[in-house]
Amino acid sequence: MSAVTLGEAFRTARTRIHSTDAGVLLCHVIGRDPAYLIAHPDMRLRADEHESFASLVERRAQGEPVAYLTGEREFYGRAFKISPAVLIPRPETELLVDLALERIQRSPSARVLDMGTGSGCVAVAIASERSHAKVLALDQSLEALAVARRNAVRLGAGNVAFLQSDWFDGLGPERFDLIVSNPPYVASGDPHLQEGDVRFEPRNALEAGGDGLNAIRRIVSGAERYLVLAGWLLFEHGYDQAMSARKLLQAAGYQDVFSARDLAGIERVSGGRLTMAASDR
Repeated sequence: MSAVTLGEAFRTARTRIHSTDAGVLLCHVIGRDPAYLIAHPDMRLRADEHESFASLVERRAQGEPVAYLTGEREFYGRAFKISPAVLIPRPETELLVDLALERIQRSPSARVLDMGTGSGCVAVAIASERSHAKVLALDQSLEALAVARRNAVRLGAGNVAFLQSDWFDGLGPERFDLIVSNPPYVASGDPHLQEGDVRFEPRNALEAGGDGLNAIRRIVSGAERYLVLAGWLLFEHGYDQAMSARKLLQAAGYQDVFSARDLAGIERVSGGRLTMAASDR
C-alpha cells in the first residue's frame, strides 16, 4: 500500500486539473463510484493505483481528453468504449438519434444506414431502441469499425452490421428507409481544431474542406440512390451551417426539409424526405 489516501490524492490532483476530472479519473483507477470516494477518504491507495492515477492526472494536465484516458463515454444512457481512433460522443448528437427514432417508430422492419459510424454510438443507440430495425454502420476506418463492433457486442445490439466503405462507395443495391450521419463538418483551418479535446481527436473525422461542407455535400448528393421513396436523410452539422444544409437538401429535391435545435438552442441537425426519384423530376 502507498502512504497516500484517496482524499489526499484527490486534493493533490485538484491543484493540476479540474476537480470533476480528478474525481472521474480516481474512480476509474480504483474501480469505484463517486459515492465511495466521499465515504472513504482515508482509504489508502495501492502503490500501483497511486502511480496510475498520477500518470493520468499528468496526461490530463497536458490536455488529453478524460474520455480517452478512461476509454469510455456515456451516450444515450449507455456506456460506450472509445479510443483515439474515434470521435468522443457528445450530448448534442443525441438529437440525431431522437429524430431518427421518431421516423422509424411505426415501421415493422426499418432499414437504417449510419454513415461514418465512428464509435458506433448512433447506430447502436438506434438499434437498441428499435430492436425491429436492421442497421448498417459504415466507416472508412478499420480501427473505428473495430471499436463500433465491440460496442455493439457489449451492449447487445445484434441487429447492427458493419461495412468498411468510403461513404457510399462500398454499398451494394440495398435501399434504406433512413440514412443518418454525424459527418466531418469543421472548416479547414478553423482555430477550434487547435483547442481543447478536439486537438486529440482524429482530424479526418472533424475536418471537411474550406467551408466544412464537403462531406455533407457528398452525402446529400449520393443518398437518394440508397433511399426508398419517402425515406429520410438526417445529418448533424455545425452551429452556423443549418441554412446551407437546408439549401443543399432543397436543391437535391428533398421535401419537408427542416433543421432541429439541440438543448442549447443551436440548429444542430437537418434533414429531408425523398419523395421523387431524380429520373422523375
